[in-house]
Amino acid sequence: MSSATNSNSEKRGSLENLVIELTKDARRASLEVAVLSTEKKNAILLSLAELLEKNRGALITENKKDIEDGKKSGLSKALLDRLKFTPERIDAMIDGVKNVAELPDPVGEEIESTVRPNGLDIRKIRVPIGVIGIIYESRPNVTIDCAILCLKSGNAAILRGGKEAYYSNIILSNIIQQSLVANDVSVAAVQLIPTTDRAALNILLKQNENVHCIIPRGGENLIRFVAEHARMPVIKHYKGICNLYIDKAADFDLAEKITINAKCQRPGVCNAIENLFVHRDVADDLLPQIANSLVDNDVEIRADQATAKILNENKISYKNASEEDYYEEYLDLILSIKIVDSLEKAIDAINNYGSAHSDAIITKDENAARKFMSGVDTSTVYWNASTRFTDGFEFGLGAEIGISTDRIHARGPMGLRELCTYKYFVFGNGQIK
Repeated sequence: MSSATNSNSEKRGSLENLVIELTKDARRASLEVAVLSTEKKNAILLSLAELLEKNRGALITENKKDIEDGKKSGLSKALLDRLKFTPERIDAMIDGVKNVAELPDPVGEEIESTVRPNGLDIRKIRVPIGVIGIIYESRPNVTIDCAILCLKSGNAAILRGGKEAYYSNIILSNIIQQSLVANDVSVAAVQLIPTTDRAALNILLKQNENVHCIIPRGGENLIRFVAEHARMPVIKHYKGICNLYIDKAADFDLAEKITINAKCQRPGVCNAIENLFVHRDVADDLLPQIANSLVDNDVEIRADQATAKILNENKISYKNASEEDYYEEYLDLILSIKIVDSLEKAIDAINNYGSAHSDAIITKDENAARKFMSGVDTSTVYWNASTRFTDGFEFGLGAEIGISTDRIHARGPMGLRELCTYKYFVFGNGQIK
């Protein structure tokens, strides 16, 4: 055997030992965190908020390293935007920590109860899941969101960030562990896997004895890889193909305002719309108004044949849409538009092209809105509001650990309660069977 082969084998063995020991430490820490008082958990979070405030300069410095590396490696503008720390985003991160500290502690909540004829008092009580692994890309603020939600819900967290945010994630994880040390809690309660080696992920996904749940956040390829290889349950959403339908009873100005916000306010995120469906009865009058506004905001329009005819008549630039475009998560200033003949056709189109993330209807017709909201198969549905609100902070969850498009256990923005399971507490006075 060559020395190079020996070296590679030793490297794999060392990495495997690192990840396995990390998961064992996390399991032990999870038992400690599960029984922490609400006051102790909140003290950790408030300490973290103070440390983030004190380390603003260092956060920006380390994040700049990631930005420069990202530019060199050819990351898109949208991905660079997701990666970048600004003073405002650091403010939001700190506010998110404080907000989670203020939220009710879900651990110990009674979900339901019953007293059986034999006198057994049975109570269904919310408890932590245990050890949660979070695999994510690009956005380093996810490191904080995941840590604080796991801690407040009594879970230990193993974080595996993307290589594009390596320096940002390292400093954030160090700050988190400082807050744990300051409050006499094991640093293994929140751990970042300290390598960008893809092999570490493969090893983590096999540790089902110590890791109880995996939540992947990132591109479709990453999520599919995790779902296919994980030996433990996975909570996921593959794509954020969000859709907006403008009904024949829509207010035009409202429709324009919401379309622009849902597409342009921050196009590189999963709750931005990728498709716009417009009722045929209003298309001739409404589409030129919205399309001009989209073009003014540097949006590339991809149009079906009926939409193209209207845009041509109004000398508005566009590209012809292919069928595949309506299944595409652009994460960029690109929007596919299609004209539909009815509310029912809009519902069918969204159920066909969408990814069950977030979808919206613009209409003054309450019956149409309720039919749409019932008929669209999605985690979050809106009436006369932007899809950009599908977010843990906006929903009053303080932050989110992800947005699930699954149907079991959790769906939509996942906050504290979604990071818990339950167990039965049974109180007796000598009953035997």
